[in-house]
Amino acid sequence: MSNNDIVQKLWNLCDVLRDDGINYSDYVTELVLLLFIKMVHENTEAGLLNKHTLPTGCRWTDLSDKDGLNLLDDYKRMLLTLSTGKDSEGNTLHADPLILAIYADAQTRLREPRHLKQLIKSLDSIDWFSAQKDGLGDLYEGLLEKNANETKSGAGQYFTPRALIDSMVRVINPQAGEVIQDPAAGTAGFLIAADSFIKAKTDDHFDLDAKQVEFQKNKAFIGVELVPSTRRLALMNCLLHGMEGDDEGVVHLGNSLGQVGMSLPKADIILANPPFGTSKGGDASITRDDLTYPTSNKQLAFLQHIYRNLKPGGRAAVVLPDNVLFEAGVGTDVRRDLMNKCNLHTVLRLPTGIFYAAGVKTNVLFFTKGSEADKLQEENCTTNTWVYDLRTNMPNFGKRTPFGQQHLTPFEECYYGKNKNATAMDGGSVENAGAIFDRKEGEWSFNAEDAEVDDSVVNQGLDGSEKAQQGAEKAQRIADSLERPLEKSRWRVFSREFIRDTKSDSLDISWLKDANSVDAADLGTPEELAGEAMTELKGALADLEALMKSLGAELAGGVKG
Repeated sequence: MSNNDIVQKLWNLCDVLRDDGINYSDYVTELVLLLFIKMVHENTEAGLLNKHTLPTGCRWTDLSDKDGLNLLDDYKRMLLTLSTGKDSEGNTLHADPLILAIYADAQTRLREPRHLKQLIKSLDSIDWFSAQKDGLGDLYEGLLEKNANETKSGAGQYFTPRALIDSMVRVINPQAGEVIQDPAAGTAGFLIAADSFIKAKTDDHFDLDAKQVEFQKNKAFIGVELVPSTRRLALMNCLLHGMEGDDEGVVHLGNSLGQVGMSLPKADIILANPPFGTSKGGDASITRDDLTYPTSNKQLAFLQHIYRNLKPGGRAAVVLPDNVLFEAGVGTDVRRDLMNKCNLHTVLRLPTGIFYAAGVKTNVLFFTKGSEADKLQEENCTTNTWVYDLRTNMPNFGKRTPFGQQHLTPFEECYYGKNKNATAMDGGSVENAGAIFDRKEGEWSFNAEDAEVDDSVVNQGLDGSEKAQQGAEKAQRIADSLERPLEKSRWRVFSREFIRDTKSDSLDISWLKDANSVDAADLGTPEELAGEAMTELKGALADLEALMKSLGAELAGGVKG
């Protein structure tokens, strides 16, 4: 039984919970409270978990042989003990801060003992040996992703697609020994992907010494999550992937735009998909006084935190909505400050439909603290910004047309350059990790040449692109293009001068239009459009009357009740 099969089986257990009055928004939490106890049991049995085991009386074997009200009552008692560390008489049974955090305020909403018994039997019937070969953490990740894909709210609203997370991690190229942060951690997808990437490069840490392994398990990763129930999922997720963190776990509870964010140590890498929206007070309000440009826009505040919190030479990849790229006022100030303090070397324009919030248009910004030549440089660090347009003339992604790794491969190849140095993709020292090698304009994947060209300043003489390339490099680009039109390439470069002087420091840079797109300037007047619509409606009504006559229907002047 594959992990995908197990995920589907676990998902189908939701039907049991729905019969007990539990809706979709609560079912994952209800299921994982029980599932985590089972997974700890399986990991402990396999000798994979030595720390953070559950106390006596709170283990899977304490549930599996019970029935009826005794079962439900014992489960409620077990959750209370895991949540508080004490039994019903106040005796301390455990003081593990991670278990206390995972089960903080945990309660079951199950009312029928038979439903709990059915869940236990279903979990016992799963082939956990097969699951362990792929990793219980991966199975758990699959359940979280399934929840995000299938539900219309909650985690699904801004869930970062797995293909995008993995691609961002690959191009950032994290190394063992680096501190990796996510200030808006969610269920810890970015941190776990980075950990998996490093494990794959170090033979599951066997290439590291004991001190390095301890650093990777306890100090390499730090996340912050505002919502307690989401943090619970993140802590479970990390622990099942062998990531323990400090006494508070890998993901701390708090607000990165408040005091918790101010106290975060500087990081070598920051990967994030900050929440969309504006600050409206409460726990999620922006209370920091150390940000240079005060704003109620959470993405602009997160962006400031990220580039301020990088170490010299540190690397970041951040998912941001379109408005951050063009918003005036404080938005312009923040972008200008970013390009001054960091080398904003790459912008990836993402397709619409890959996030589950309808209509959200997003991008990934890739930048390095300091300049390409000097990581300690603090001014004028951006020279050129490369833009890959993966949005124009792309399919409408969704359940029928899923967004996958194959859609990101051309971008990754462009990111590293045509003559990429192996150390950029395939390991190497921290100093050259994430470096950019020998990029060339010109990439026409996904029928880019079928797109229309935007008649904008970006394409007028290709000024911004050609200034960024000189002499032999420019000649080589023209030779490589084989006369394919550069204005229809998905991969273009724009100089800092062009962005400043021509775009007024807006990063909303586009040069392609969807094939057969309608330009508002080409539309008629409102009167003409209304007249066309009336003509079409009259024609449709005539066709409908003819159809009814052919079917023998009797037409009347009005609708009969």
